[in-house]
Amino acid sequence: MNVLFLCTGNSCRSLYAEAVFNHLSGRAHHAWSAGSQPADKVDSLTLIWLEKEGISTRGLASKPWDNLEITPDVVITVCDDAAGEACPLFLGTAVRAHWGVPDPSKAQGSDADIEDAYASTFRALRLRIKAMLDLPLDELSPVALHDALETIHQTLSPNDGESS
Repeated sequence: MNVLFLCTGNSCRSLYAEAVFNHLSGRAHHAWSAGSQPADKVDSLTLIWLEKEGISTRGLASKPWDNLEITPDVVITVCDDAAGEACPLFLGTAVRAHWGVPDPSKAQGSDADIEDAYASTFRALRLRIKAMLDLPLDELSPVALHDALETIHQTLSPNDGESS
């Protein structure tokens, strides 16, 4: 299964999701990430967080979604509706789900506030990805997979018992 994590800038959240998914999934499934308006570079704190978690950052780059090397089976947008971000609209035939999470690269305040923002966003994505990978992905119909992905988003919060 090919999974695309999509957001506007592809510099933080979608890249983190790509790296975590590939780290946790083994070889059965693979993730990519892209943005509708990709940033010039990857957010440096994203790379630090991944390395801190023992997740490879090799090959991660902010990239456009209109030049994908694969056809995704699943597209998960990670833009934050609460912040008024406009999520890209993927028009292909993939199963689509939305896992909106705040963009920690926009966090302001003390170093501790910024650290908390990264921890919360990354924990939320990791929890959802783990739950997704616990599904029988190759056995679910597209409708059942969509419903399961939406349920994951609605039921898992970043404070559900896992520390970063």
